[in-house]
Amino acid sequence: MKKKTTINNPFSKYIKWFWITILGGTSAIILLFLLASWGVFGALPSFEELENPEHNLATEVISIDGKTLGKYFKENRTPVKYKDLPENLLKALVATEDERFYEHSGIDFKSSVRAIIKLGKGGGGSTITQQLAKQLFHGEGSKNLPERILQKFKEYVIAIQLERQYTKQEILTMYLNKYDFLNLAVGIRSASRIYFGKEPIDLTVSESAMLVGMLKNASYFNPLRRPKKVKNRRNTVLGQMFKNKFITKIEKDTLQKRGLGLDINKETHSDGSATYFREYLRNFMNTWIKNNPKPDGTEYNLHRDGLKIYVTIDSRMQSYAEDAMKEHMSNLQRIFFKEQKRNKTAPFYDLDKKQIASTMKQAMKRSNRWKRMKKNGATEKQIKASFKEKTEMKIFSWKGDIDTIMSPIDSIRYYKHILRSGLLSIEPQTGHIKAWVGGIDYKYFQFDAVKQQKRQVGSTFKPFVYATAINQLNLSPCDKFPNTLYTIPKEKYGMPEDWTPKNAGEKYGGELTLKQALAGSVNVITAKLIDMVNPKNVVSLAKRAGIKSDIQAVPAIALGSVDLSLYEMVGAYATFANKGLQVEPMMLLKIEDKNGTVLEQFIPNSKEVLSEESAYVIINLLEGVTDAGSGIRLRTKWGSYPDNVATGYPYEFTNPIAGKTGTTQNQSDGWFMGIVPNLATGVWVGAEDRAVHFAGITYGQGASMALPIWALYYKKMYADSTLNVSKEEFEKPKNLSIRINCDETNEEGEKFENIIEENPEF
Repeated sequence: MKKKTTINNPFSKYIKWFWITILGGTSAIILLFLLASWGVFGALPSFEELENPEHNLATEVISIDGKTLGKYFKENRTPVKYKDLPENLLKALVATEDERFYEHSGIDFKSSVRAIIKLGKGGGGSTITQQLAKQLFHGEGSKNLPERILQKFKEYVIAIQLERQYTKQEILTMYLNKYDFLNLAVGIRSASRIYFGKEPIDLTVSESAMLVGMLKNASYFNPLRRPKKVKNRRNTVLGQMFKNKFITKIEKDTLQKRGLGLDINKETHSDGSATYFREYLRNFMNTWIKNNPKPDGTEYNLHRDGLKIYVTIDSRMQSYAEDAMKEHMSNLQRIFFKEQKRNKTAPFYDLDKKQIASTMKQAMKRSNRWKRMKKNGATEKQIKASFKEKTEMKIFSWKGDIDTIMSPIDSIRYYKHILRSGLLSIEPQTGHIKAWVGGIDYKYFQFDAVKQQKRQVGSTFKPFVYATAINQLNLSPCDKFPNTLYTIPKEKYGMPEDWTPKNAGEKYGGELTLKQALAGSVNVITAKLIDMVNPKNVVSLAKRAGIKSDIQAVPAIALGSVDLSLYEMVGAYATFANKGLQVEPMMLLKIEDKNGTVLEQFIPNSKEVLSEESAYVIINLLEGVTDAGSGIRLRTKWGSYPDNVATGYPYEFTNPIAGKTGTTQNQSDGWFMGIVPNLATGVWVGAEDRAVHFAGITYGQGASMALPIWALYYKKMYADSTLNVSKEEFEKPKNLSIRINCDETNEEGEKFENIIEENPEF
């Protein structure tokens, strides 16, 4: 029998090992996938986590005209929907990060093999879905190679789960919503607003390409630190878009030559619009959250739960108000600095050295430096010494922040020079707060001049005296009163001594109509009126009009000796424009959760304060202030004011305006309250300390300090055709029984004489 011959294949051993390697490697990969899916390498996200991957969502404050005023956040991330993403952004993303995105099911094996062979030098192998998985469930990859390999397998498993759970559109949207673009720009919406000042849907091809370019490594491709590298990276993205036929060569070449076109809009709390309002709202929301728990009993988190707070503020009006304040206050500060060069105790008046030292010491004790050093165990002597040591610091100026070297005590004195201001606008018919400017710069001056601060109101309180007299005694603006000194005797109303107020400038003689008296802010006639109606009745009307602060029922309140907030004053003045009906000021429309479910809807509260007829008569009296009184500069166009103190003059308003100026003792406070039929606005100007003020009435009166802000603000609003700020007449009651036309031939003063006869005690 012939022996069978065996032919040895020299390659059989290699073929055998080849298949062992292939099959073994494949088996190992399958095993790793299975182990990863079973959670052996660490827990995988639950079904609920896959269903709800969004967390740390910023709460958004949305104006009545649909603009974002600001956010409260741990991460500044407000998600957008797929429909809010521009097509050019999605094309740039897919062309650069994952060309086969619409073809794979979470893993692009071709890219993965390429990445392994080239060790990542030819581009990464992660799909957009894998990158999303990494962002959502473990963040940055481990530096340890074995751990990173295991993480990679987890990413594969999660990516496949995400692809099963979500559509391609939802995955793209989640990815762009989650990515941190740095500089407090978490997610595509924040990035669009911060880097380009616009919503994502409005991004151009070039802007979209820059943001997509940052996805490679936002820390490295940071447009604020490495603009040249960012531009090169953007051009790479444009090249990818051309390669994938999303743009033409001409478009690519044209766009690559352009700059980045950045329009930086910071979104920290101290930046942006309505900063003082947003801080007040934050405190309100903290209380609201405690009183309105979630259905499961836990509290909402203002900084993480993505609430939407819809407010009454109009972003356009808010912007005009802030601009008007900056325009006038920068000019007024220039004048004040100039005056203080001649003041040996600058910026203080009326204080001796001992009083100034006491004021400065109190300021030191309120500072963070003092509190911090005291907490750390420093003695008062050591703390005081530290205030005299010069150090580097950044200080406020109207020309921009100044880097300087200054001692803390000198910086305190510098800030004592800085004049402050507040503005509030309310729609009388609804109570909606339309603009809230609590100060000149929230970053440096956080004390809110709208609601937190209370200052002496001066002559702006007089309309409440007149309103009480008209409502109670049915007086007419045409009734005449003697312009002579008037004394209220001691013990009456509990006064310890006689009270005889004087007119500003001490001008007396003849008779004046009520309209003339209020227009000229004549003190002696206001004193007579409050005595006629009793201070208690004036206080009662002011309280019904919305003033909540304590007011002593004494005659001196007629001249504005009471301290009130701008918030209270504007709310009360709005009552006059709303036919005597007081609508409580409101700032909130509704609060929604992140899913759009309404958690609370807000409605205004209202009550009648005085008759429609009386309210109209007060408006008529206040119109006299701007037609022929202390507010007449709103209408005049001739001449000029010293050192251009009336910023922006002439204003040349021709429409009906009811207004009242106010100036307190020593010019410490300047006020202007101005009303048109559908908007009441108040402005206050002064310094932190009442001993800091203008030396004379020329610059220190309300018509110079506060009125120009009102005028500039309203001129800006009237120039905006999208706003509906009224220029119409105030609506006259149908059956007006009180005479308001003082040019009629009826005998003047008759009604006043009858009142005197009926009330002999006056």
